[in-house]
Amino acid sequence: MARYTGAVCRLCRREGDKLFLKGERCYTGKCAMERRPFAPGQHGRKRIKLSEYGMQLRQKQRAKRIYGVLETQFRNYFAEADRRKGITGETLLVLLETRLDNVCYRAGLGRSRTESRQVVRHNHVKVNGKKVNIPSYQVKPGDVITVKDKSQGIQRFKDIFEVTQGRPVKEWLESDLENYTIKMVAKPSRDQIDVPVEETLIVELYSK
Repeated sequence: MARYTGAVCRLCRREGDKLFLKGERCYTGKCAMERRPFAPGQHGRKRIKLSEYGMQLRQKQRAKRIYGVLETQFRNYFAEADRRKGITGETLLVLLETRLDNVCYRAGLGRSRTESRQVVRHNHVKVNGKKVNIPSYQVKPGDVITVKDKSQGIQRFKDIFEVTQGRPVKEWLESDLENYTIKMVAKPSRDQIDVPVEETLIVELYSK
């Protein structure tokens, strides 16, 4: 399966904003955006005025990097959002937000989306009692996500919960980490999705 394997912090620096790709490290002084808040590369310190296309491209790249999806998959999400009723940009963000790996991250089963994806891929979770190891699985309202009995209590989750126990859980989720259970109670609305992305620019980019 194709995936990005390069340096993660340079992605945040490229976008000029914290994308919180490395969990708790992003909240400390070790964060690359704290130490080097400019774009990576030889010409990173230069100020570049973006064209209209450049601004649209940056928003698309930012969304891809936040949710950890590559170009083809992102295009498929946009095509699906465009087919559905409603505002295309908002529908796109809802599709990305309700991925299984992102739901696990939002509920505290991972310190970062990357770690939550790994938790899913390593067969630690079930959805409605059935094993699901596909990070892109679309979670629906009413779905219950649980950690497998054999995985409960392992040191990995103890380490994760030490960091995520105090993290606020989104209104559209119910998280009971003591019992290793998550429930999606409703679809998220746009104002409940706190990602620094202007989805209208992404729609403009793909509509050309």
